[in-house]
Amino acid sequence: MMRSPRELLYRWYVRGGRLPRHVAVVMDGNRRWARQAGYADPSVGHRFGAEHVDDLLGWCAGLGIGHVTVYVASADNLRKRDSDEVDHLMRMVEEVVSTRLADPAHRWRLHVAGRLDLLPDTTRDALKLAVDATATRSTELELTVAIGYDGRQEIVDAVRAYLEDGGDAERLAPDDIARHLYTHGQPEPDLVIRTSGEQRLSGFLLWQSTQAELYFCDAYWPGFRQVDFVRALRTYARRKAGV
Repeated sequence: MMRSPRELLYRWYVRGGRLPRHVAVVMDGNRRWARQAGYADPSVGHRFGAEHVDDLLGWCAGLGIGHVTVYVASADNLRKRDSDEVDHLMRMVEEVVSTRLADPAHRWRLHVAGRLDLLPDTTRDALKLAVDATATRSTELELTVAIGYDGRQEIVDAVRAYLEDGGDAERLAPDDIARHLYTHGQPEPDLVIRTSGEQRLSGFLLWQSTQAELYFCDAYWPGFRQVDFVRALRTYARRKAGV
């Protein structure tokens, strides 16, 4: 497949270094970006943020990164944020993320991680339909959407699932927990990126990211550019090389 000059340039920029197999992103700063851009309703930022996921997937596919996980909303967000904001975010998930991924022209296979019972029925149904629509795709491109997600609760749920499956508490091992996580079957992330300048994981992939490189970027998510992404990859490559 022919690659664009920009993709070749970016490959040259990260040359000699190791690219991550799996990139996870905390997509933070949608509302702050909208305020900074002058929008009267900061919730508009959620639409721009949802649409920007497609850009990220394109960048990753162009560089051969086949696993992406995006943090859309924590369980805490859904419980504590203003109901109008949550409703708007859920509509963006339904109208932008789920609909686009379900399009037969889309190449990525969708997975969902989190407590779907915390979501509105319409959002839960839209995500399930998108998962089903992408399940049979012959592809090496895997997208996981973390929504209604809490890393500590995921570990608790994994232990419960292990015990419900007849596991022995006295013989519980890390691999047993890993097999019962929401993300089982997916590789652990190599690189976790958080936008907006915040330097914390906020409960994101706590178990899975113990060996991941962390990269924090000041740009708000809708304003996160391809060059920002490539800088994160370059930093990752240098750390892996011990530079």
